[in-house]
Amino acid sequence: MRAVPGMKTLRRALRDPLCASALALALLVLGMTRLEPVFAVLYPQLERPMYRQQGFVQLTLEHLALVAASSAISFALGLAIGIAGTRRAGREFRPLLDSVVAIAQTVPPVAVLAIAVPALGFGALPALVALALYGLLPIVQATTSGLEAIEPPVREAAAGLGLGAWQVLWQVELPLAWPVIGAGLRTSVAINVGTATVASTVGAQTLGTPIIVGLSGFNTAYVVQGALVAALLAVVVDQALARLPGLRARRRRGVAASAPSGVTGRSPR
Repeated sequence: MRAVPGMKTLRRALRDPLCASALALALLVLGMTRLEPVFAVLYPQLERPMYRQQGFVQLTLEHLALVAASSAISFALGLAIGIAGTRRAGREFRPLLDSVVAIAQTVPPVAVLAIAVPALGFGALPALVALALYGLLPIVQATTSGLEAIEPPVREAAAGLGLGAWQVLWQVELPLAWPVIGAGLRTSVAINVGTATVASTVGAQTLGTPIIVGLSGFNTAYVVQGALVAALLAVVVDQALARLPGLRARRRRGVAASAPSGVTGRSPR
């Protein structure tokens, strides 16, 4: 018998790690309440083995929104700091910048939340500040590493083509450094996806809410449910960010092979 074309497409999609993990996440989030009998068997001592105070769809979307906003802030600040630290005028401040960003990474998010709450109140805002600071270091390090890895002759060749300093930065340096910067962004977002669960301690609605409620109420089932969705979400986001343009090319050819042919002297294929 000939295989149905739709089945071939489905099988091909399920072989893709991103599609498979995204499908598993969707089934888990949409069908979590249907798993109540399973959790009732696993935790027979619990009267309420299923978290129902908020829907997991809503919590997942709010979790993603918080991660997206904090990661955007981290990316903008980290890129600006990394660029400033590699320019001639900012190189003398590079050690200070590295130290400040490293300190922001080493301070626990809970401590940042405790400091931010008196000034910003409860809710998503202090969580946004904490996550933005916590995700800063990987992007700063990736930006500086990517820009410093570019050979001086590349910049000289670009300047010889009549490009100004900012044109060299935006048209040559950042595209060449993007595979490294993109990897730093991927690391930063992955950190924020996991760390965002802590934001529920200050009233932000995330996938950490069932975990916090479960811990305070000695309900292990709630903790497991929140942790399962958060872990699978982290896998999906990481797989999606791995598809960013340039990251696959980095694994195959390295950073230097991404250079424009007019700068490196290579003819386009």
